[in-house]
Amino acid sequence: MERAEVAQWMLTALRRDKCLYQDDVVDYLIKNNDESHLTENTDGNQVLGRPLLNEFLNLTRNDVVWVRSGFYWRYRVAEDEPGRNARG
Repeated sequence: MERAEVAQWMLTALRRDKCLYQDDVVDYLIKNNDESHLTENTDGNQVLGRPLLNEFLNLTRNDVVWVRSGFYWRYRVAEDEPGRNARG
């Protein structure tokens, strides 16, 4: 799958579910035999690669935040501070 296609799938899933877990995207890519968008982090876990993350960021820059504690994206709310990361 092309990077843009995966990022669009991510956006569709986010719109449908109102949040998107990184693990769900990793699972989707593995199930579709497309690990080219994944990389291994320092803990040995598969995570999304920077090029895919950047593609998704370009689609969602102003209205989506990353919740680091839960490893998921959600739509921005009024209480969120400026930037891409949310508290929680």
